[in-house]
Amino acid sequence: MMIKRRILMDETDITLQSDVEPHHLFDFILKQREELKRYIRMHNDFQMSLEPLKIDKAPVIVEIMEKAADKAGVGPMAAVAGTISQLSLNFLLNHGAKYVIVDNGGDIALKTNKDVIMGLYAGESSLSGKIGFKIKYQKTPMGICTSSGTVGHSISFGKADSVTVFSSKSSTADALATSIANHATGNEDGEIVENCLAKAEELREYFRGVMVVVGEAAGTIGKIPKLVETDKKVVLGDIFDVY
Repeated sequence: MMIKRRILMDETDITLQSDVEPHHLFDFILKQREELKRYIRMHNDFQMSLEPLKIDKAPVIVEIMEKAADKAGVGPMAAVAGTISQLSLNFLLNHGAKYVIVDNGGDIALKTNKDVIMGLYAGESSLSGKIGFKIKYQKTPMGICTSSGTVGHSISFGKADSVTVFSSKSSTADALATSIANHATGNEDGEIVENCLAKAEELREYFRGVMVVVGEAAGTIGKIPKLVETDKKVVLGDIFDVY
């Protein structure tokens, strides 16, 4: 039996699918958030920095965020949503789950025992809601995170409709998506896509694949999951099973 839950906690907005009841997950997430807030109160620059920081002894959530930020060359808060997804996934796996999808506002961590499709939402692009990624369960655990300069509330200095990163960890994918999307600059859609892909090339050792969508232009680098047509309009991060 598949269990679906919604967890809302200030900025954290998780849609969860799992084959186990997520007992104590709310308390676990609350603890992670409190540890992060406590660290920020003592280190104000951690929240505001747009570049990686050197940290000393810190809670696990802070250490994971900083490692991801260091790889991507961005501030550690760029990885916060993906890190919470990653920690939540590991929590449920440690409690016996075989199928888990944690979608924290479009920043996804998953480990499944069957294939799933993730729909792509890319603002006003004609591709939005019409294609999806087929995620093979053998390739999980996986982190799938999307950054956008036209959709959502996260900070982006570029104008991509979507930069979707596939990586082994969602903390890393989150930071990389921000970094790559920050380079979505230029006058033409194709030029913007190429600028994003050029930045992605510099970070290639940290991801499996990247897909960039800007208007009617799109490009990929690395190995992204198989693209499939979808027959329903989806929102950022929507995932549904393949039957």
